[in-house]
Amino acid sequence: MKLDWDKLEEVVERAVRKARTEELKDVSEALKMLAEYVKTGFEATNKALEGLLKSVEELRKAVDEMRKTYDERFKSHEEQLKRIEVALGSIGRRWGRDLEKMVLEIFREALERRGIELGKVEKLTLEDGEGVRLEIDVYIHDGRAHLIEVKSRAELAHVEWFSQRAKLAAEALAKQGKKVERLILVAVHVDEEALERARQLGIDVIYGNVLG
Repeated sequence: MKLDWDKLEEVVERAVRKARTEELKDVSEALKMLAEYVKTGFEATNKALEGLLKSVEELRKAVDEMRKTYDERFKSHEEQLKRIEVALGSIGRRWGRDLEKMVLEIFREALERRGIELGKVEKLTLEDGEGVRLEIDVYIHDGRAHLIEVKSRAELAHVEWFSQRAKLAAEALAKQGKKVERLILVAVHVDEEALERARQLGIDVIYGNVLG
């Protein structure tokens, strides 16, 4: 039997072409599947991302709404606190004046021995160098002034503060042609160190008890 090389070569060539065609077909199918997978995955990821962005936006709106509500409530509470502070301040001032009158009444006799008529004790309003308004009790007779400080309990700081205010009062009264003759500290209780300091400063102290 004679071998036909040309025919054999043709058969081999066809087989190779077929194999290549099948291989390319497989590769094509694989690429198609990969593309579909990538597309599906991208769409799913994109959808998830859109959902996440939507959730973030909803959360931002919720936070903004909460902040707005908080700001409104805080403003309302702040206004209420201011009204309470004003009311308490008013009550405190009235209570302070009533306490002051009561303490002065307790020591009326001692004050009268010093020539002080309680009915003529007045409030003197001053301003310090920084524009802060201060009040101090004053009794004026024949152009002479007695400055009076009233405390339920007099401490060292009260004595120093009274001394400083008295200097401002003396300057203000001097412009009116009046001279400060005496500083009087009236207290139900006085700390021992406060009493000693008052005496050093020349302040006359009327008191009920000395606290050590």
